[in-house]
Amino acid sequence: MSPEKMVMMANQIATFFDSQPGDPAEKIAGHLRDYWEPRMRAQLLTFLETGGQGLKPSAEQAARLL
Repeated sequence: MSPEKMVMMANQIATFFDSQPGDPAEKIAGHLRDYWEPRMRAQLLTFLETGGQGLKPSAEQAARLL
C-alpha cells in the first residue's frame, strides 16, 4: 500500500477514536491489531521509524503501542 494511503487510513481511524471517551491511542492500537493485517502494521511501524510525517499524534502514539 502506498504510504499516503496508509497515513490517510490511520488518520481516519484516529479521527474517529479521538472523539470517543478514553485513551484514543489505546483504542486505535486495538483497532489496528484487530483489523489491519500484519504486513500493514509492519509497514506502519517502518514508516514511523523513518519519521512518520503526516500521522496524527494519536495515530503515532498508537503505532508505538504496537
